[in-house]
Amino acid sequence: SKNCNSLFPSPFQLAALERQVFDFLGYQWAPILANFLHIIIVILGLFGTIQYRPRYIVVYAIWTAIWVTWNIFIICFYLEVGGLSKDSELLTFNISRHQSWWSENGPGCVRKEASMSGIKGLDNHSYISVIGCALEYRYIEVMHSSFQILIALVGFVYACYVVSVFTEEEDSFDFIGGFDPFPLYHVNEKPTNLLFKQTYL
Repeated sequence: SKNCNSLFPSPFQLAALERQVFDFLGYQWAPILANFLHIIIVILGLFGTIQYRPRYIVVYAIWTAIWVTWNIFIICFYLEVGGLSKDSELLTFNISRHQSWWSENGPGCVRKEASMSGIKGLDNHSYISVIGCALEYRYIEVMHSSFQILIALVGFVYACYVVSVFTEEEDSFDFIGGFDPFPLYHVNEKPTNLLFKQTYL
């Protein structure tokens, strides 16, 4: 079982932390909460592997299915599938107009601000335009979610493998010594009649 401790390596945690950082920068509150819960479950799975707790690993395996579903939703959101709109405030709980951090900081993007002081009611405001992006931000988010799905599937396979290894070890332990009616180490005792003969001698 010691060899199974490496089945939840640091890339699982690093990928979750990386996703959390960029969602924090973009003030995407729904993904932030989902990522936070994901990090906790990953740590729980790691703890279950190290401490020989198959139930924790099962919880992680179940969570991977939920995590895959969530990332599929994120992909549909940014690709605007099924009436979803990437410009909506769904991921910010309708409390802010922030978008993905990559919308202004993607590869090759140039952020420009134009004053709108000439428009009534919009004094001291500026219009932000982003040009020159080598890749549209929604595709970056889609790639992020796709990568998370891939890691989750790998984690699910590893979790199932670890649980099966733990189960086999428990079964083999019961088979070897758990149902043995005789103690593993015992002392051969002499028959009582032989002891009586020795006392008369």
